[in-house]
Amino acid sequence: MRRVDLPVILLIAAQILSVPAASAASSREAAVSPEPQQTVTRRDGFPLGRTVGLVHGPTTDPDAERVVRETLARAGVRTVRDRPGDVTIWLGGSEQALRELEVEPAAGLPDEGYVVAIGRRQIVLDGVDTDGTYYAARTFAQLVDGNRVDGVEIRDWPTMRYRGSIEGFYGTPWSHADRLDHIDYLGAHRMNTYEYAPKDDPYHREQWRDPYPADKLAELGELIERGQRNKVDFTFALSPGLSICYTSDSHYQALVAKFESLYALGARAFNVPLDDIDYNTWHCPEDREKYGTGGGAAGQAQSELLNRIQRDWVASKPDVAPLQMVPTEYYNVTETPYKQALREQLDSAVVVHWTGIGVVPRTITTAQAARAKAVFGHDILIWDNYPVNDYAAGRILLADYSGREPGIAEHVAGVISNPMNQAAVSKLALYSFAELGWNPATYDEQASWNHAIAERAGGDRTTIAALEVFADLNTYDSTLHPESAPVLAAKTGEFWRTWRAGHEDSAIERIRPYFDAIEKTPGQLRRGVQDPAFADEAKAWLDATVLWGEALQRSLRLLGEVAEGNGPEAWKSRRRIDELVTQAKAIRDVRLPHSNTYPRIGEGVADAFLTEAGRVHDQWMGLEPGRTATSSQGTYADNVPARMIDGDESTFFWSNGAPVAGDEIRVDLGAPRAIGDIAVLMGKSGSPQDFIHSGVLEYSTDGSSWTELTRATTAEVRFTADATARYVRYRALADNPSFWLVVREFSVEVTDGSELVLTATGTPAPAEGSALADAVDHDVSTAYRAATAAGEGDALVVTLSSPRTLDRVTVLQAQDAAATGVLEVKTAAGWQRAGTVNGAYTAVTVPEADVEAIRVSWSAGDVPPQVHEVIPHSVAK
Repeated sequence: MRRVDLPVILLIAAQILSVPAASAASSREAAVSPEPQQTVTRRDGFPLGRTVGLVHGPTTDPDAERVVRETLARAGVRTVRDRPGDVTIWLGGSEQALRELEVEPAAGLPDEGYVVAIGRRQIVLDGVDTDGTYYAARTFAQLVDGNRVDGVEIRDWPTMRYRGSIEGFYGTPWSHADRLDHIDYLGAHRMNTYEYAPKDDPYHREQWRDPYPADKLAELGELIERGQRNKVDFTFALSPGLSICYTSDSHYQALVAKFESLYALGARAFNVPLDDIDYNTWHCPEDREKYGTGGGAAGQAQSELLNRIQRDWVASKPDVAPLQMVPTEYYNVTETPYKQALREQLDSAVVVHWTGIGVVPRTITTAQAARAKAVFGHDILIWDNYPVNDYAAGRILLADYSGREPGIAEHVAGVISNPMNQAAVSKLALYSFAELGWNPATYDEQASWNHAIAERAGGDRTTIAALEVFADLNTYDSTLHPESAPVLAAKTGEFWRTWRAGHEDSAIERIRPYFDAIEKTPGQLRRGVQDPAFADEAKAWLDATVLWGEALQRSLRLLGEVAEGNGPEAWKSRRRIDELVTQAKAIRDVRLPHSNTYPRIGEGVADAFLTEAGRVHDQWMGLEPGRTATSSQGTYADNVPARMIDGDESTFFWSNGAPVAGDEIRVDLGAPRAIGDIAVLMGKSGSPQDFIHSGVLEYSTDGSSWTELTRATTAEVRFTADATARYVRYRALADNPSFWLVVREFSVEVTDGSELVLTATGTPAPAEGSALADAVDHDVSTAYRAATAAGEGDALVVTLSSPRTLDRVTVLQAQDAAATGVLEVKTAAGWQRAGTVNGAYTAVTVPEADVEAIRVSWSAGDVPPQVHEVIPHSVAK
């Protein structure tokens, strides 16, 4: 089920976010989450009162007792007595109490199963084991409403054996405090697995043989203890694949010694990840001599190492869980010599991790899970790369956990999440991992997402509304959710349809409340989200959202000023929008990889709205559209599509993934024009294979009907066309073999002179980093900035590629540094004075004639000119 629109409708009243009463249901969290397997309601609920008896049964548990006592304290119970009372809690079961309530005990349920029975002023929390009793206590905590409990019988157990997370991402690892809090969250949501595998912990990967320093080992011990308190198995992962010699006994002993050091602290689950390595590379000649080469050889070497660990070390410790491993081929179900070796040689007790079909698959189906179990021949634990964002620099991923079929539970031992670099923000997705892992038969990804939102918001409607807006702006991840900001996109789409139908005022008034909500959302989240770490970790994105919201609001003001014909104020708004976007793009998170780029907020939707509003302004001023470039793929870092058409082969567009059939790069010439030579230059030094390996070059006048020019399988594609086109694209005909896409240049020659080309010359000389061409580049966000104040005779001259009949010339300057001068136009009769330039916005009416050039003669001694654009307005024909 895909999300089409958010369930909460936003109304803005008195500048405060609010939600209508009809949405009240969405403000409540699920009564019990994860949803129990069996629930029967009773009519004999009761108030807890101020004194409660607490009696211990056969599967009592101190951690469960702690949860019960905390729950009673929140409910206003003042006294807890260790004997039956008017209200009695039987912790760990009571056969007599269950008989009185006519409820069957937990005996016979699967591991971690439990029974909660409430009625007749008795509460029975009966676990099949101590973990089950703990989960019964957690469920009891959710059932208490104020000082009252309703009558209920719950019989519950987990469907999947492994439920939780693996800290397995690249970039800045979590802090110790993050991990402690994360384990608390897992336990509170009946998840039982935390795997310690941060790629950038040197002692986990690069320095795997080195013992942990004492202070780090102490922290790991504290994590293990916290896991025990929360019934969360701390799984220690050691990743030796970058340097291990499989035939070396000393390497084996170093690995086991590392495991022993964690075992001594209480760790009872272990993992050997062998992912993200080149298994064709051996690290000692003895390995090559013994195993040979290829995937089958690597599978044999890995199997022998893991078998020795499982049989000689794990099996010698009855309290240690079966060994886990992450295979080098973790991302598909294709039969290979490597997988065959694991299937046939790896000890059957070893649990194998698998990510699905792809590193970050959009879907994981029942059939795929069945195939994974068959091809690996072992129990499968899904390492699900959601909401991990180490591959999505600048993004936090807040959409629903979708695309996982409930039937996968029939074929896998569990599903664990690889979270984001931001631990607290990841809880929004982890909530749904808990629900899928516990009871996949009832898992509803949209309902689960709604409940997760409500939990983060503490049930507060205003905060729920704000969090839904924020999550929409942070939906896109290129895989599970290839659409960006779907709610905002729907609203902006409707805006432009209404605007173009001639109902400008209506369009503005209908969308203004939502833009206002975007701007105010960060403040509400800082006030309303229960977990303060959320706002700390999301700070960069919250700060950027304020700026994008203000820019969107200012764009409505710009459009209104255009409709009124108020040129000076419209230019002021346009400059303010650019300033806000620049500020938003200057923000950086403190964590890698996000510290290398700016926070993406509604990318492709919010910025597209601002761009379109700018086009309306440009058109009103007479600025002919320049070329634009787009891609159907996302962008890696700051290598945006515009770099394909900047005339500089040292810059490039770089996608954030491998192109698949149908992906395209496109150049829009702004209007239909006669075209000639076309060149698509892909790949670059260091990434020579980053090109579309099978593609077709096509053109179109309307963007809908396309005509083929040529096909190619090379990195550089050249063709001479004889056609009229507005759009030219290069489209992938097949999925790329894992390589991404780099485009250095995508050039299209216009041969009919219809594309107005302006050339700027003159003085004063431009300052460093600026150019005279910036005054005529069809982009009002750039500017020619003079290095010095104008002197006598200094002038800016703009030459047109062909004479045009003009009725006015607009000169746009910086708001705080507008130079003055005389504006002249050159016709067949020579130079003629048309008016003066004075102020940030100057529109000078010129006599209708074929103009060849425009000149602004600067006033000597004035401020250094800063010209954003000189715009010749052609007379409509």
